[in-house]
Amino acid sequence: MVTNLEVKTIINTPFGVASEDGGRLYEEIFQRLKNGESVKVSFAGITRLTTAFLNAGIGQVYNEFSEEYVREHLRVSNLDEKGLNLLRRVVDRAKIFLC
Repeated sequence: MVTNLEVKTIINTPFGVASEDGGRLYEEIFQRLKNGESVKVSFAGITRLTTAFLNAGIGQVYNEFSEEYVREHLRVSNLDEKGLNLLRRVVDRAKIFLC
């Protein structure tokens, strides 16, 4: 089973900038991964994105689950090149410090 999560709906803003909002995203992701579900996170409609938000929302997932589990169960979509680069940096750091 794959659960689709819309970031904009979860944080109720097109700005993925605050770590508190990232924490809300993390809670949604964590609950589903904990239950063995796969998650697809859509960034459609997000116009601003920061590493603070991504660290809290996605990076912390690596504190709870193995890199292999995350790779198999978590997908993202609708990120532009800049967003993908930010996410890569966050994930690379998370794998170093949290795994």
